[in-house]
Amino acid sequence: MGITERKEREKEHRKEEILDAAQKLFFEKGLTTATMDEIAEAAELSKGTLYLYYKSKEDMYLAVMMRGMEVLYKIYEPIVSSNDTSVQKLAKFGDTYKNFFHSHRSFFRMFHFLQAPQFHKQVSEEMRQACSVESRKMWDLMIGLLRRGMEEGAFRSDLNPVEVAIILWSSATALLLRVDSEGDTWKERMNIDLEHALEISNKLLFESILTDRVRAEFAGLNRG
Repeated sequence: MGITERKEREKEHRKEEILDAAQKLFFEKGLTTATMDEIAEAAELSKGTLYLYYKSKEDMYLAVMMRGMEVLYKIYEPIVSSNDTSVQKLAKFGDTYKNFFHSHRSFFRMFHFLQAPQFHKQVSEEMRQACSVESRKMWDLMIGLLRRGMEEGAFRSDLNPVEVAIILWSSATALLLRVDSEGDTWKERMNIDLEHALEISNKLLFESILTDRVRAEFAGLNRG
């Protein structure tokens, strides 16, 4: 191994060690409460060294968040590559997202901090682009699945697959955010199980994009 290659591997290893320390603190304390001093201490490095690898705490946060995006992508990708029908695959996408929410709650919460305007001001263009590439991989999986389903006659061809993907993702995400923050409150005050509401929402949206033929087939299966 050459000197340049060894140095590059050492650099990547150091970045992963920093992210391990940052991830633990972000999961425990969140972005606003965790400090660079604490991350440096956990990584056993000086704060100045952190800035050699990441331009801001927010850049580091995005780098950790992209780990979560990669986890979800690696769960979704085999579903798309399987021999299941497009209808079966799309149904599994919904179940998988809910399971991801339960198994990786901290990553799920990180995904949605991007909505805070003040967060964007601290993110470098380099990290913004890297995050965009990672996000696009996820969208391409779902949009590609919807397009194939339309070509096969399983999903309605009068719909825009990109718009459908946004609707399905946004609806599930909105309800899961409520499950995360208000699930017990809705159960206690109104006797509503938000996870059951999510299942109903997914079912209604799912059936609305099926062609008449496929919807009739599913209706026959349900009656049987």
